[in-house]
Amino acid sequence: MTVSLATADLHDAHPDKVRRCALPLIDYGAKRLFHGPVRTVVTAEDTALAKSLFRQPGNGAVIVLDGGGSLNRALVGDIQAGILRDNGWSGLVINGAVRDTAVLATIDLGVKALGVSFVRPRQDGIGAIDVPVAFGGVLFTPGDHVYCDADGVLVTDGPLA
Repeated sequence: MTVSLATADLHDAHPDKVRRCALPLIDYGAKRLFHGPVRTVVTAEDTALAKSLFRQPGNGAVIVLDGGGSLNRALVGDIQAGILRDNGWSGLVINGAVRDTAVLATIDLGVKALGVSFVRPRQDGIGAIDVPVAFGGVLFTPGDHVYCDADGVLVTDGPLA
């Protein structure tokens, strides 16, 4: 029997094991159903540090990028999304903005974000990698597992299937 990875089905089957991100995140990547272990980045409109993680092998993990909910500057565009895809990342969950959305929609990567800004990010190296981040009423901890689809984002302490 195949186990569904849809967030609605996972929530119905494991209501005591899942945490729901309550932000209205929008799908921008070509991959609409994605999941994997969590890696985190926290930053303030700056991606210099995040790019060092983007260049590492992703091994199917999902980057949870907390930009503080800012829509002033995009944290990911088409170039970085292509790098993430090529390095084996499953996707991104972004508490912030993206850009180059027409091209993002063609890249086989899961990308969920709050919105869009055409302004590029700063490159000052501000932030931290693999620290707990919280947004949308949920705590994302490195090593958690995240499940994403058109209905939303669920977080668990580990893989459910």
